[in-house]
Amino acid sequence: MMMKMVAPCLFGLEGAVADELKMMDAQNVSAQNGRVFFEGDESILVRANLNSRFAERILIVLGIFNAYTFEELFQGVKALPWAEFIGKNDAFPVKGYSINSELHSVPDCQKIIKKAIVENLKEDYGIAWFEESASVHQVQFSIMKNEVTIMLDTSGKGLHKRGYRPVENDAPIRETLAAAMCYFSKLRHFHTMYDVCCGSGTLLIEGAMLANNIAPGINRHFDVERWDLIDDSVWNTERERCRDLVKVDTDFAAYGTDIDKNAIELTLKNAKNAGVEKFIRASLCDISKVDLGSERGTLITNPPYGERMLDLREAERLYRIMGNKFVSKKGWSYGIISPDEEFEKCFGRKADKRRKLYNGMIKCQYYMYFK
Repeated sequence: MMMKMVAPCLFGLEGAVADELKMMDAQNVSAQNGRVFFEGDESILVRANLNSRFAERILIVLGIFNAYTFEELFQGVKALPWAEFIGKNDAFPVKGYSINSELHSVPDCQKIIKKAIVENLKEDYGIAWFEESASVHQVQFSIMKNEVTIMLDTSGKGLHKRGYRPVENDAPIRETLAAAMCYFSKLRHFHTMYDVCCGSGTLLIEGAMLANNIAPGINRHFDVERWDLIDDSVWNTERERCRDLVKVDTDFAAYGTDIDKNAIELTLKNAKNAGVEKFIRASLCDISKVDLGSERGTLITNPPYGERMLDLREAERLYRIMGNKFVSKKGWSYGIISPDEEFEKCFGRKADKRRKLYNGMIKCQYYMYFK
């Protein structure tokens, strides 16, 4: 069964999500602000959940239509093929958002959409009451400039929740953003990676998974597995495909340092949880004393800054130290994320490339040096 799907993502990652979906053989891939639409069958749906490094979740798009009144919203939702996805005992909670639209009350929209689904299913199943005691089918809606998109969330927990990070440090970077930073820095399986502010190890772990082509969702489960939609054989085939694509006997190595002993312990614990501990070393060290010992290297880091952990003056002192340590050198590249517009001034030179990214709600720039 061919389906239209959408992968929401952090702003700035749309291109990366589109690239990876095309590599998965998804069809009609189309990037918009904060989301990427695509098409495929059940195998592509499963593949996207298991393999996407940069998307936040995978949703089935049931319908897109314009609505300026609650009646138009009701009729548009009621006309969709709900019984193809939702059984008579399944739960179907509704959530969503409305931006710059006539229908601006989200609670009212939730009620109308829920009522429309119930009325549709009443006709199909011939029952008046739905217990909603079986598997959860989370209905999501977006209304933007009066265009309504109705979706079913197949992922459950966000795809950034890989499962290896049960405990976090004070300011963890989201796994999807960490993976994207490694992707933008063109990290490869023969590289030596460094992170001099490793925190809970997320960048190192995502780097190891990317470089060795380890599927980020291979060790977790998804809501859609509990639906009567996809045969177990599809999941088995796609999980086996993930295992077959893992690179073996690579030269990849990743080194992390931090001034917090707990952070080092957490990095090593999380690396073991992720199954990449053989690639990662972590040690206690102040950034001013870090020795980047290899002839070539890819440094990717998320230093603490004013809005997260340090005051602005201390953060900028750190940037000056980094500028002195991370000199232009053949075979080396540096990627540093920061919200500070004065970063380049403190670091001491202009970036060769910048990308606007969001770390949570904080607008940042990813400063890349490779010349």
